[in-house]
Amino acid sequence: MIYRFLPALIFICSIFYITSCGHINATNAVALEETEAGLKWYDFKTAVELNKKAKKKVLVDMYTSWCRWCKVMDRQTFTDQEVVEYLNENFILVKFNAETKEPVEFKGQTYVYKPMGRRGANGLAVQMLNGRLAYPSLVYLDADFNKIRVSPGFKKPQQLLDELKTL
Repeated sequence: MIYRFLPALIFICSIFYITSCGHINATNAVALEETEAGLKWYDFKTAVELNKKAKKKVLVDMYTSWCRWCKVMDRQTFTDQEVVEYLNENFILVKFNAETKEPVEFKGQTYVYKPMGRRGANGLAVQMLNGRLAYPSLVYLDADFNKIRVSPGFKKPQQLLDELKTL
């Protein structure tokens, strides 16, 4: 008898989980992810809204779910307290799965998933990375969301801090 309601129960629990994953910050923007170290990662739409008030540079972490070095960077670099403090003070952070199949609206354009070889990529990742799909990659944008620089590859905490301070 209980098995009859199991699919509905799983669906309800999934909806509850998805809606409770974001954290509300002082500006009422929902963070896609807030790490234990204190970094708040947003999607592009939320970052645009936040930047209307904050006017900060934007750091976009281009990653994929299968990228080992992306995960190492999350665990080692983005948990370093000095990195966390510098990023929170000077940047709005966007975490973007370059292989997302969901359409993404950014700067008046809609970017869609494009199949390419064994894997594909979202058109926004292709455009921001100048067609050079390497992960992890950091894309730095100015306060008006214009690209400043693309920085591919894993970065240790001090390497990232040195790079951030040159922008």
